[in-house]
Amino acid sequence: MTATESAPAAHGDGDHVVVTTTHGALRGEWRGGVARFAGIPFAAPPVGDLRFRPPAPASPWEGERDATAFGAVSPQNPSMMDALFGGEAEPWDEDCLHLNVWTPDPAPADGAARPVMVWIHGGGFEMGSGSSPIYDGTRFAEDGVVFVSLNYRLGSLGFLDLSSVDPAESGSGNVGLLDQVAALEWVRDNIASFGGDPRDVTIFGESAGSMSVSLLLTVERAAGLFHRAIAQSGGLMAKQPEHATADTAEFLAAAGVETVAELRALPVEELLKAHAALSAARLADPQAVIERTGSPVAFLAFTPVADGVVVPSDPLGAVAAGSAAGVDLIVGTNLEEWKLFAMLTPAIDGDDGLRSRLALVTEDVDGAIAAYAEDHPGATTADLDCALLTDVVFRIPASELADAQAAHATVRQYRFDWRSTAWGGMLGAAHAIEIPFVFDMVSDHRIHVLIGPDAPAGLAAAVHDAWVSFAVDGAPTIAGLGEWPALPAPRAGDGRPVVVFDAETGVQDDPQGATRRFWTG
Repeated sequence: MTATESAPAAHGDGDHVVVTTTHGALRGEWRGGVARFAGIPFAAPPVGDLRFRPPAPASPWEGERDATAFGAVSPQNPSMMDALFGGEAEPWDEDCLHLNVWTPDPAPADGAARPVMVWIHGGGFEMGSGSSPIYDGTRFAEDGVVFVSLNYRLGSLGFLDLSSVDPAESGSGNVGLLDQVAALEWVRDNIASFGGDPRDVTIFGESAGSMSVSLLLTVERAAGLFHRAIAQSGGLMAKQPEHATADTAEFLAAAGVETVAELRALPVEELLKAHAALSAARLADPQAVIERTGSPVAFLAFTPVADGVVVPSDPLGAVAAGSAAGVDLIVGTNLEEWKLFAMLTPAIDGDDGLRSRLALVTEDVDGAIAAYAEDHPGATTADLDCALLTDVVFRIPASELADAQAAHATVRQYRFDWRSTAWGGMLGAAHAIEIPFVFDMVSDHRIHVLIGPDAPAGLAAAVHDAWVSFAVDGAPTIAGLGEWPALPAPRAGDGRPVVVFDAETGVQDDPQGATRRFWTG
């Protein structure tokens, strides 16, 4: 699937290309017939007095700015993903608000403005970057799309709500989300210089990136900055202000400070140490944190806040009321999301452990067990625990988002069922497994540790082409199936068509419907 039939420009690797933006000239380079511009500042360095504050405008520069190397990423502690992929951590710095652009041609001969896709990375709001090699935008650009990836502030720098310490810091719990908005504003003002159409922007992301995409549907300042959205494994996750207040007090104690001024004066390394201490304490006793907050992902100390300032107090209600009317949506999850996290957490203790787990999230334990028995006949207790946590953290929030938006736009839903052969098959269809398929990178040997060496290239082409065709005209097509069927609008009719991506991709009507109906009522 291509957005244009024009031939790619004939440039050799390493040839330079220059574009002019609102802040100055950028010098990128051609790589494999695609022009790449890296490390572009879209906001001022969020340092000093700007730490914990909304992003400020970037300053212009004189002459040509080198855009051939990626910029520093947001400060973060070492991540399990770095260890999993066997790579070195990317250099970080508080001056991290950079984005990257891949384009088939900044000045297409046919004069056509190309569709734009903006990727928001995942990582639990505490790790990751837009410059990770697994998010290479080359294949999107080869298919005629202008692809953008971005960094945003992570951890305490992006999501520490300080309003309970100083009311003047209202909105500080969502400055990482505002970084994403600032990047989208940069796209609006500059992407035409790269051959992109600012009136045809699709945002997409996975995990925390998907949660960000979902929340951007509710952020007033983001309205009009994007026109379609894809949410991969993440719904409308935002903590309530009272939980943010408790988390902030816990973090200040770990950092050994009492005031915002003291916090701003701390070296960033001290912030990371406090973050690590907080995370370690929560992972040591996740049950206590879940009981306190009612959230199975409360071990994540830093997430967006439903503060009523940046994010509405009721994000799902805002979407249901039409906060993103007209924004078509693809939303979905993987069959066995929790298997990735099960490798890092202790197993439950038999049926009693499963009942205890269910009691944390529902008063109708017997009803839940009946629903899971119907959807997962013959499953082991461990499998049921994985299904439960997959549902509560990922699938049900995704389904609720789909239902809320279906009243106001065209919504399509998927489930990714293909099981990885890596690690002796332990990962299965786990969290993040679909990313190499979306980016059509299953042949990249660096990713084989996640998906194995024999992932089906045809499935990767089908998923990638569906994402591209959605960005091109909003009518995604799937090889062998034709146009992707949409969910019916609420009360418009029966049926819930879900595309199930696997070695044999097909459409199923409301797969695992008993548990979906149990959780959504």
